[in-house]
Amino acid sequence: MPRDELARDTIAAVATPAGRGGIGIVRVSGSKAAAVARSLLGDVPLPRVATHRLFRAASGERLDEGIALYFPAPHSYTGEDVLELQGHGGPVVMQELLEACVAAGARLAEPGEFTRRAFLEGKLDLAQAEAVADLIDAASREAARSALRSLTGEFSAAIREVVGGLTELRALIEAMLDFPEEDIDPVHAADAARRLAAIRTRLVAVLGKSRQGRLLAAGIHVVIAGQPNVGKSSLLNRLLEEERAIVTPIPGTTRDTLREAVEIEGVPVTLVDTAGLRSSPDEIERLGMERTRRELLAADIALVVYEAGGKPALPEDVATQAARIDVFNKIDLAPGFRAPPSGIAVSAQTGAGIEALRRAIVRTAGWSSAGEGVFLARARHLRALEAASAHLESAGQEKERWEFVAEELRLAQTELGRITGEVSADDLLGAIFSRFCIGK
Repeated sequence: MPRDELARDTIAAVATPAGRGGIGIVRVSGSKAAAVARSLLGDVPLPRVATHRLFRAASGERLDEGIALYFPAPHSYTGEDVLELQGHGGPVVMQELLEACVAAGARLAEPGEFTRRAFLEGKLDLAQAEAVADLIDAASREAARSALRSLTGEFSAAIREVVGGLTELRALIEAMLDFPEEDIDPVHAADAARRLAAIRTRLVAVLGKSRQGRLLAAGIHVVIAGQPNVGKSSLLNRLLEEERAIVTPIPGTTRDTLREAVEIEGVPVTLVDTAGLRSSPDEIERLGMERTRRELLAADIALVVYEAGGKPALPEDVATQAARIDVFNKIDLAPGFRAPPSGIAVSAQTGAGIEALRRAIVRTAGWSSAGEGVFLARARHLRALEAASAHLESAGQEKERWEFVAEELRLAQTELGRITGEVSADDLLGAIFSRFCIGK
């Protein structure tokens, strides 16, 4: 979109979270930012110099005092003229400052509009713009580090490296197709095949890092299920390292689901303790078991708990498409017990085997890294990467029909362009930026 179209509106918003705080920031972006500065401050501050000012309404009434910063285009976050007013972080003060900015010619910003303008002005590509929101929403240190990696352009650079290889390969194949009356030189054909294999290898590496990064963003939904009195609630408490669930020797103590968050190797994990599955005439207990079944349908991983040395049969009502880890609890009461190769033996009472179970949870979900080099990918990124990978696989299966190879390569490049925004539709941009917070 041309700059003059972007500049027709000047936007303003409170850029700090709602509520009281020591400092609050009002951000203004657009061609009227200098006029807003003159209205509230009396003049326009020197570019990129923090100055102490009084903030006044159009009537001259004092609203607050604080720090003013002015960033002329294009050297700003949005690429437009930007004014930031840092005042005292009370909600009344912030609202008065915002109203004064609107009275001076700005309008209220929509969610994500500042970052959307940064994208449209070329300050960020789409993957970097999404990383802004991901960094704000990061639920763990590893998630924040991976989001920052994407924000600084590492994810986009990896995508562009693959795209660069595709561009070169497409040019080679198009040159080969320009002479259809001649047989394609076996040397050129071998070179094209080698290049395609190298591109596929690079894309597989990016896809693997992105799949792991997706775990950091979405987390892992783990449901603890099994028959009553096998120690499900005790296992939850041990994994959390605190007493959150009520534990008694009475079967059926847990009647409802209990949901708790924990981090395992930096990955956010939601643990869900559920009602034990058995035949029961108790209506409340049966309702709890129905909730257990619903949780299992939505689970990423089901921890199916048994009592070590007890009946090894799977509870009849445990039905799920999730990955399953069989956990044999109470090994402290069954000396010499050995879990089957697919299971893990633990004691929620003593803590034995719990670290192995933690590792099994994240490994089963696909996590195999401490986070180094992982990209905090979104679901749409994975869809595009998987689609591009499928097109490259199809291209590799075409041995002689080079025009089909060229088309598959073009489709793969189009999919990758959707990630960085080189190929994007307005409705996609609207959906992405509407999920941002106002002021960002």
